[in-house]
Amino acid sequence: MSTNKIRRRERDTILQSLRAGVVPRIGLQHIQVGRAEEVKALLKDIDRITDGGSSIRFIIGEYGSGKTFFLHLVRSIAHEKKLVTVHADLAPDRRVHATGGQARKLYAELMKNMATRTKPDGNALSSVVEKFISAAMNEARNSDAKVGNIIHSKLEKLKEMVGGYDFADVITAYWEGHDSGNEELKSNAIRWLRAEFTTKTDAKNALGVRSYIDDSSVYDHLKLLATFVRLAGYEGLLVGIDEMVNLYKLNSSIARKNNYEQILRIVNDSLQGNVEGVGFLMCGTPDFLMDTRKGLYSYEALQTRLAENRFAAQAGVRDLSGPLIRLDNLRAEDIYVLLRNIRDVFASGNEVEYLIPDEAIQQFMKHCSEKIGEAYFRTPRNTIREFVDMLSVLEQNSNIHWEQLIGSVEIEEDHGPNLTDLDEDEIDGGDNELSSFEL
Repeated sequence: MSTNKIRRRERDTILQSLRAGVVPRIGLQHIQVGRAEEVKALLKDIDRITDGGSSIRFIIGEYGSGKTFFLHLVRSIAHEKKLVTVHADLAPDRRVHATGGQARKLYAELMKNMATRTKPDGNALSSVVEKFISAAMNEARNSDAKVGNIIHSKLEKLKEMVGGYDFADVITAYWEGHDSGNEELKSNAIRWLRAEFTTKTDAKNALGVRSYIDDSSVYDHLKLLATFVRLAGYEGLLVGIDEMVNLYKLNSSIARKNNYEQILRIVNDSLQGNVEGVGFLMCGTPDFLMDTRKGLYSYEALQTRLAENRFAAQAGVRDLSGPLIRLDNLRAEDIYVLLRNIRDVFASGNEVEYLIPDEAIQQFMKHCSEKIGEAYFRTPRNTIREFVDMLSVLEQNSNIHWEQLIGSVEIEEDHGPNLTDLDEDEIDGGDNELSSFEL
């Protein structure tokens, strides 16, 4: 019998997310299966970040293979290791490099989704700044020094970095607002840190600084942020960027090249140790990586740096020490455990409340295998969705037996969204079809 009782709110959130084909924000530990070796590799990266090092990983898998789930899982582990995390999906109006505000919008989305162990749901920027101020105040009390002097001393390290003077001045402005009770000044400082200012004039009038976070300074400010969170008492920063396929789908070769050059800059800095206390996770499809016409491999320098270990391939083994991690297919055994976990979630961890026996799960898997073959565990999103739907029907209709339902469901192979090429002129509008989480 399961000994892990699952709270009602957690249960409902998990099931609603799975039914919609997206990754739940909470309760991942109740449904996680497989990926043990990949998780171990990322744990080493997190340890490297906490030691002041850097890392970068490209998580590559087909649509529905579990990239976003894996990203969420690693973020939750990072929180337990006292890292700050930021994450965002690329979209038509969010890119790594741009000149029309798309990179700034990506940074703003990253800041909105900033999370820590105590604020795992996002919007943690103010808390991080407050923690820095509180640490300075505690240090002042213990040393009989002035808080302002300690803050200025701590921020000196930022001033050695590109854009660091204004970043430090904004943090100082937040402290001044905190000390004087000026909520507007504190609010303006947070707005600046969230990249909500769009002109130098507005930034100067509000905070007295000469710049704002624009397209050209996004990466520099991520490096500044990584240093700042360590000054605030955290162990480092983990940056997760999903839906990288949006870059691959750009029609403009110039736009793709500029974005790939920015990615190359991040790769070089991370692998050469030119940045401290920061890690990057970038999730994309095999086409985004390997297409020699439009993917990362179309840029020779990136192809060289991201090439897989030929000796490992020749020996039929995996090398997870490089920047590339391919998410292998889940095994049938993994899917079986996953479906058992979902059944357990439905019953809130109470075995007495199970809606179906193990035999029903086995029959459901057999049906899936006969209908769509190996795809049911290569990209299991639709399989999981149908399983949740079946359990929902059984929960609401006690007169129906599971044998009546299995065999009646039609499960299609998940080929991912039907994407159209994104033209350079279309980047500023429209809904992003890729914005939902993958499972």
